[in-house]
Amino acid sequence: MTPPRTAVASAPAATESGPRSLTGDRQPWYALAVLWIFVLVPFVGLAAAIPVFWGWGLTWRDAILGVIFFNLGGFGITVGFHRYFTHGSYKAKRWLRIALAIAGTLAIEGPVTRWVADHRRHHAFSDKDGDPHSPWRYGSTLRGLSKGFFHAHVGWLFDAEQTNRERFAPDLLADKDIRRVDAMFVPIVLVSVFLPVLIGGLWAGSWQGALSAFFWASVVRIGLLHHTTWAINSVCHIVGERPFKTTDKAANFWPLALLSFGESWHNLHHADPTCARHGVLRGQIDTSARVIWAFEKFGWIHDVRWPRPDRLDAKRI
Repeated sequence: MTPPRTAVASAPAATESGPRSLTGDRQPWYALAVLWIFVLVPFVGLAAAIPVFWGWGLTWRDAILGVIFFNLGGFGITVGFHRYFTHGSYKAKRWLRIALAIAGTLAIEGPVTRWVADHRRHHAFSDKDGDPHSPWRYGSTLRGLSKGFFHAHVGWLFDAEQTNRERFAPDLLADKDIRRVDAMFVPIVLVSVFLPVLIGGLWAGSWQGALSAFFWASVVRIGLLHHTTWAINSVCHIVGERPFKTTDKAANFWPLALLSFGESWHNLHHADPTCARHGVLRGQIDTSARVIWAFEKFGWIHDVRWPRPDRLDAKRI
């Protein structure tokens, strides 16, 4: 096991002197329209791909491109947006900090400052009033939980009132490098969507190769990553095991462990949010923690908050 480090309370979430309201700017109509497109288009694209590619199918070229970009954006979210920017599980050199912000943006889950503000607010009010995406907000009946599941999975994305970034992410708003990455959100999104298309077309030497890459390495890849991330908000707050004490419903859901890069070991994460490793028990695969471990070995990061046996024992049920 990686040598433990001392864990601290939490990454910056809100300043005592800053704005106290939970929400800030209203989300414009065109942002809501784009959100609907990103929720629906992956399913439409997948359905269209079946007749278009019947008899031809998914190629190794598409699979390789899809896996590369899925992992690039996925680790950008888990290692970067989540464990680093939101919770401060380690400290990184400036070039890696910028690279992680860009990699996470390639997942097209919103600018880093917006993502972090939403997630810090979630931890501050987890499964209580104020949580932006709790599946329990409509009660524990079958009807209420069904409605809550949809809200936690995708519905919350369409809330007109957005999380107050000045309250929940003042450190990132003050960081000029992160502000630049935020400002480049649209160009980075275009790169995420069309770079696989360009590579696929050049690799295959045909427009069919570009079209195939668009379906599998762009549309399907983006949709799969989105719904994997959203499942942590919905599924992992409803079903699963809870071996550690928390004040909410966060649970471990092992079927998502590989696809979510270890994020579905959600119970420990809510019991010890700043811990760099979420899968702390035997057999719990956490590929994000392995990436962080590699970064530490290369000397790119330091002060990693690895799990400590005494802290884990104190939090066990």
